[in-house]
Amino acid sequence: MKFGGTSVGDLDRIERVARHVRAQVAEGKKICVTVSAMAGETNRLVDLTRRAGGGDVSRTPDYDAVVSTGEQVTAGLLALVLQREGLKARSWQGWQVGLRTDATHGAAVIEGIDSERLGGSLDAGEIAVVSGFQGVAPGGRISTLGRGGSDTTAVALAAALDAARCDIYTDVDGVYTTDPRIVPGARRLDQISFEEMLEMASLGAKVLQTRSVGLAMNHGVPIRVLSSLEEPRADAPCTLIVDEEAIMERRVVSAVVPSRAEAKISLLGVPNTPGKSAMIFAGLAGAKVNIDMIVQSQARAGESANVSFTLKEADLARALAHLAEVKDQVGYTDVLADQNVSKVSIIGVGMNDHTGIAAKMFETLAERGINIQNISTSEIKISVLIPAEYTELAVRALHDAFGLGAVRSEMAGAVS
Repeated sequence: MKFGGTSVGDLDRIERVARHVRAQVAEGKKICVTVSAMAGETNRLVDLTRRAGGGDVSRTPDYDAVVSTGEQVTAGLLALVLQREGLKARSWQGWQVGLRTDATHGAAVIEGIDSERLGGSLDAGEIAVVSGFQGVAPGGRISTLGRGGSDTTAVALAAALDAARCDIYTDVDGVYTTDPRIVPGARRLDQISFEEMLEMASLGAKVLQTRSVGLAMNHGVPIRVLSSLEEPRADAPCTLIVDEEAIMERRVVSAVVPSRAEAKISLLGVPNTPGKSAMIFAGLAGAKVNIDMIVQSQARAGESANVSFTLKEADLARALAHLAEVKDQVGYTDVLADQNVSKVSIIGVGMNDHTGIAAKMFETLAERGINIQNISTSEIKISVLIPAEYTELAVRALHDAFGLGAVRSEMAGAVS
């Protein structure tokens, strides 16, 4: 069971979390709980490190020593509440459960978990309350896993303990066909595949962290997403994330996902010779800029090309600075940047064996007068870049065109 920052935002909410835990204990289950820091606490701690260190110190061991304390506080408080209610519980920090990481402080990768002590505690009937987001790096220093790391902690522990399921409690009751704030008729999905959820998370859906979904898929750990803000009950609404084979009915399109924090760069007059694209994108990779959609087209001058690509808006300034440094090497004539764009994607495992999905998407947008600037695809995703002012219109139109407001409920009992 994993509870995020909103779920443990104050003592009243921590007491409600304890009721959720107690309800699972009453069913005879062995429980390992992973907790985040209280809402806003990590931001406060990060700000303190910046002020103390005179800037960004997020790749240092002492940064991790500071920001990891938020989860430790929550774990201790929840353990105390459970003990007060007569339950056998104790808090664990990342190093105590043997969660080993690499040495990349601030964004560490889990290398393994020595789960013997934790497993023995669970076998003895103890509720384990683990501080999420943290582990131990080579040399014994505390390490942290980066934003959203508590989700990754929970899934990693579930895999190491051979748990039947990992329940992620959030402030929503599952995964929806799109953002309900844009489409009030959006539906909660009873089931969704790991592959679909991984695409949604990578596109910015904030229900789950991308690394946690990938880890669950690799280790076959079913995830259930449900709300901690309601009182516990056996029939609580939720979304179950499982292997594609476990889903009883495959939808052609499961979700429409908007992503607003996008930008586009266009390089004009790039010499049309071998190696120029490699030079551009290798350099951007070295500058830690992630690139998504790439389009190359012939320029009016036959010996040059225009290259456009998308990236996260937060990376735009860094990308432009790098491109300015290498202008003479690349030989482009001009660079254009556009922040007035957004990405809208349709996702569904059923797209693998259905034709005409792209045509339907493009026709739907054309009927609303929405111009497509870039396109990218995978086996289960089609993404388009459009002017930002048309984002909500595009989402509503596509949600309606693919009948997502009338999604039928699947049986949720395929995995228990």
